[in-house]
Amino acid sequence: MEKKSQTVTIHDQKVERGNGGELHQFADGDTPLLTTAQGGPVADDQNTLKYGERGPSLIEDFHFREKIFHFDHERIPERVVHARGYGAHGYFETYESLAKYTRADIFQRAGEKTPAFVRFSTVAGSKGSFDLARDVRGFAVKLYTQEGNWDIVGNNIPVFFIQDAIKFPDMVHAVKPEPDRGFPQAQSAHDNFWDFISLTPESMHMIMWVMSDRAIPRSFRFMQGFGVHTFRFLNADDESTFVKFIWKPKLGMQSVVWNEAVKINGADPDFHRRDLWDAIQAGDFPEWELCVQLFDQDFADNFDFDVLDATKLIPEEILAPIPVGRLVLDRMPDNFFAETEQVAFMTQNVPPGIDFSNDPLLQGRNFSYLDTQLKRLGSTNFTHLPINAPKCPFHHFQQDGHMAMRNPVGRANYQPNSWGEGAREHPARGHRSYRDEVEGPKVRLRAASFADHYSQAGQFYNSQTAPEQEHIAMALTFELAKVETLVIRERMISHLLNIDETLATKVADKLGIKDMPEPADAAVAPRDDLPVSDALSILKNGPDSFKGRKVGVLVTDGCDAGLLKSLHTALTAEGAMMEIVAPKVGGVEAADGSFIEGNQMIDGGPSVLFDSVALIVSEEGVERLLGEATARDFVADAFAHCKFIAHVEAAQPLFEKAGVQPDEGVIAISSAADIAGFIESCRKLRLWAREKAVKL
Repeated sequence: MEKKSQTVTIHDQKVERGNGGELHQFADGDTPLLTTAQGGPVADDQNTLKYGERGPSLIEDFHFREKIFHFDHERIPERVVHARGYGAHGYFETYESLAKYTRADIFQRAGEKTPAFVRFSTVAGSKGSFDLARDVRGFAVKLYTQEGNWDIVGNNIPVFFIQDAIKFPDMVHAVKPEPDRGFPQAQSAHDNFWDFISLTPESMHMIMWVMSDRAIPRSFRFMQGFGVHTFRFLNADDESTFVKFIWKPKLGMQSVVWNEAVKINGADPDFHRRDLWDAIQAGDFPEWELCVQLFDQDFADNFDFDVLDATKLIPEEILAPIPVGRLVLDRMPDNFFAETEQVAFMTQNVPPGIDFSNDPLLQGRNFSYLDTQLKRLGSTNFTHLPINAPKCPFHHFQQDGHMAMRNPVGRANYQPNSWGEGAREHPARGHRSYRDEVEGPKVRLRAASFADHYSQAGQFYNSQTAPEQEHIAMALTFELAKVETLVIRERMISHLLNIDETLATKVADKLGIKDMPEPADAAVAPRDDLPVSDALSILKNGPDSFKGRKVGVLVTDGCDAGLLKSLHTALTAEGAMMEIVAPKVGGVEAADGSFIEGNQMIDGGPSVLFDSVALIVSEEGVERLLGEATARDFVADAFAHCKFIAHVEAAQPLFEKAGVQPDEGVIAISSAADIAGFIESCRKLRLWAREKAVKL
């Protein structure tokens, strides 16, 4: 006998129990009515329309067809590069007027705030790859100015692999998963990449950066951004000033070590995403300062390298960056897909007062990015999407096409017209290009001024501290050890000999290459007289506080609640954060009977997730932790990664279990006074002197 449906009330909601026992919740006065995309009310969203109770589904079920149709098409092609990204809204605040240099509206009034959207990304991996890949990071900024959108589409590294955009497809093909096997994902440690690099000497400067700690940043909040190319400022008189853009984080720079990055990827592949989300949700808004390097044609003509060469930079000691404004990120997107995934950045998006140089890589990007948006977003009308639409008034005669959400109104959809309809151009206010005088034959060649591929690579390496140089050597060794073809490894050693002989010898020895190759043929002899540039080192530009960082505190039952509270108070005053790691995620009972809630369980909260750690445990609690491999690893990894470790006396057995011999970075705390010393040490971020003893 067929069962009849029955209406019941659960938690004040009318619910129908269907024939199969399933529950259907109805809309009430406070709940929106479910409709189709056409606005038609939906009676049943749980079952397809069938012919009979157990018969075939019917094609006339328009609600099902619409729902599955949209589901089947709700993914758009991911970006070829920069596929894995994360974004946030904010604003840019101008410091002072730059009218002397540019008529760009954004730089005319001190204190003016311009809406902004920023997308950070890795380059090589797919959307589903992990955050801590050794990779370049995209740093793309969209500024919604009063005279149109301005996109500064940059990276966290100021130079690039190639000098001419025609090589971009080859470079990307080489770093992507090898086409016959489909791996490795989000990794450059394979034959194809290093084959390309070893055959492309112009890549040597960028390789030094990618093998450095810059390629494994601790957080988006702790990395620099660069516009990479040389642009032009144009003032009201169309006078030109060359400009390069640099974003400097207010919190200072910080990276992780490679062993740590590998473990973070296993513990939390969304580490960078979570960090940005948590900071903004907590009101700890990240900030960067926009700095510009301004120079004229005389400087460009007398600089040691060609300013149009994207594989070169201008050291800050030669041309000091000038702070011109600040960028603040204070709001996460309402919907990741609608904003972060659909945002379209293009180097060609510049307002009046900003113009391009003849950098061949920039010229190619200007062409390529517009074409890319059509492929990804499916229509020339991608500017109709809210995230891409200007926030200033805009008027044009473009019409129709897929997904057109606005069209010209009135009779005339062309210009000029006799009806006095539509917008008109404005020679004085519109974008004007710099009247650069160019002459010469049509040729396919590289300028001789682009030919020095090694000198700045050597300058970068020599500007690093000893730990940073060691990390570069370790990174090269790791990557080249994954290369199966001996001739590629040897070819890279020949290039390294032109950068730094000690570096080349060290990497060759680690790779077991006994017969050193000859240095690679160099179109221009490498220079060894370029001065050290302290601005190129992360460690030479460390923060002066522990602000924005996080301490992981391992606790057990019977811990000292007063000491824990003192630590939290001191960290809050510093602008830092604290998370409780406990044997059970629920928390622990302190010695005074109070309950301490946990943020992480020891199994899921390893020390790699924190900048420093503290061990506030009891003797009884430690006895139980000694049998936990995760507790041992918590201490051993923190020590191996050169982090500062605070501890109470009861934690001593944990050090013995982890094989750790305490040094000056392992700090005993028993009072608030001791905590102050611990935080002062944490401002240094790491105890790099420990690294030689650890030998990771």
